[in-house]
Order: sequence, then C-alpha cells, then structure tokens
Amino acid sequence: MLNMINTRLFYSLVLIIFISYSGYTQTIFGKWNSFDEETNKIESIIEVYQKKGKAFAKIITITDPEKREATCFKCNGKRKDEPILGMDILTGLKKDGDEWSGGKILDPKNGKTYKCYIKLEDNNTLKLRGYIGISLFGRTAIWKRAEQ
Repeated sequence: MLNMINTRLFYSLVLIIFISYSGYTQTIFGKWNSFDEETNKIESIIEVYQKKGKAFAKIITITDPEKREATCFKCNGKRKDEPILGMDILTGLKKDGDEWSGGKILDPKNGKTYKCYIKLEDNNTLKLRGYIGISLFGRTAIWKRAEQ
C-alpha cells in the first residue's frame, strides 16, 4: 500500500513538473533569431522582454561582423545615427488574447516604424506582422527561438 502511494506521488510530481515546464516555455519572451529575407541566414538575435506588462525587443547580436558597428542613419528623431546593436526595435505591445499588439516595430534598414502584432505560432516560432494602416497592407516575418 505504501509503495503504491509513493508511486502515485512520484508520477504526480513528474506531471506537475512537466506541466509547469511546458507552460513556462510557451512564451514570446526570450531570444529569437531573425533572418535575412534574401539569404534566409540568421541576421541577428533579438531579445523579447517584458516591461510594465508590455512587450519590447532589442537587437542583442548582429551576425555579420561588418555590420556590428552600423548605425540607424535612415532613422528619424532620437534614433538617428544611433547604433543598431542594442536598439529597441519592438515597443509597447500589449497582450490581446493569443497575440501581442498595439505597439510598433522599427525596421533599422529603412528607418521606418510600423504598427505591428506578434503571435507565438509554436514554442519555437514567432510570427511578426508589420503594417501601415490595416494589417492587410504589410509584411510578415518569422523568428525562430535562439538556443539559450
């Protein structure tokens, strides 16, 4: 009888740990690989983080050594000529169901800022949609979770 209780307790603990771990990993937060649209090679690593209940993201690694010192010379305002490495490119998204929306995304290549939303497609795939006006007029990017 005691052995049976210990076995049930063991399996219960395993189940609780599994559920806790799987729920923890199902998040937009963490490090993500962004890809060059032409070569499909990893272009940078982006860290998505939370601040005051909103999602933000910054570029933490640029894979091309020749581009690591690049500045956002096409940006306007305070971002003009600021280093791209370390720059926040995703700002102020709020959770709305299974999406995060209501914020903006910066494309440092052209210096333009777009409305955007992001959605976790699966544990390792993040879909981003940047658009002008309505989401019909925009571009979608897929980021893959970076190895920690």
